[in-house]
Amino acid sequence: MAHVAHVSPRPAPDFLFQSLLMAHPPSAIGRKSATVAVSVTLHALLVVAILIVPLLYYDVIPQPSESLLKAFFVAPTEIAPPPPPPPPPAPALRAAVKAPAPVPSVAPSTFTAPIETPAEIKQEESLDLGFGVEGGVPGGVEGGVPGGVLGGIVGGAMPEAAPPVKVVRVGGNLVAPKMIKKVAPAYPELARTARLGAIIIMEAQVDVHGKVKTVNVLRGHPLFDEAAVAAVKEWRYKPLLLNGEPTEFILTVTITFNLQSGVN
Repeated sequence: MAHVAHVSPRPAPDFLFQSLLMAHPPSAIGRKSATVAVSVTLHALLVVAILIVPLLYYDVIPQPSESLLKAFFVAPTEIAPPPPPPPPPAPALRAAVKAPAPVPSVAPSTFTAPIETPAEIKQEESLDLGFGVEGGVPGGVEGGVPGGVLGGIVGGAMPEAAPPVKVVRVGGNLVAPKMIKKVAPAYPELARTARLGAIIIMEAQVDVHGKVKTVNVLRGHPLFDEAAVAAVKEWRYKPLLLNGEPTEFILTVTITFNLQSGVN
């Protein structure tokens, strides 16, 4: 049979947890309380001395500084009063200004019949410009016309202005007269060397005798214009008669410069 060993239980500790706390002795506690009381008393006496002792040397409480008051209390900005009204005008200026004078109303002119009728009506004297003096007047101008007007123009009345020239434009039913002289323009040498050609369109005005007066180029070329204008000015036409009266006319002329076909 096996042998069973018996273990005896451990004895309980003979101290408690409270025994671990540090405990002061009663004599130390009493000394600490006395020290605290003395310290409080001394601080109270110090505060009283700081507050009351200065008051014993002054009979009046010191007033705060004026600059300190100004720092906290600033007077409000004063608002400038409005400007005074302008003075009344001087009496002399018042007298100078007068009311405008009233404009007198003009009554419409009316014809008033005379009260007395004249026995004889006289003709008003005026300068007679319509009729001259038979045989002239003494001291007249030499070369005057018999029956002329005193102060008139020497040699009689001025000739009447010539009527404006009538010019018509050829075209449509109006055909240009027959040409009686035509001069062909010379081909410019510079254009011939450069082998250039051109078509020149001009407008010519012909007088009542059939002679070309003016020529204007409508479409041209700088190398050919001068030769074309010089040739057309040599042309001649029969006079253009309208209702039996010779009349100037305007027509369009075209000249073609071509090396193969020449000048047309």
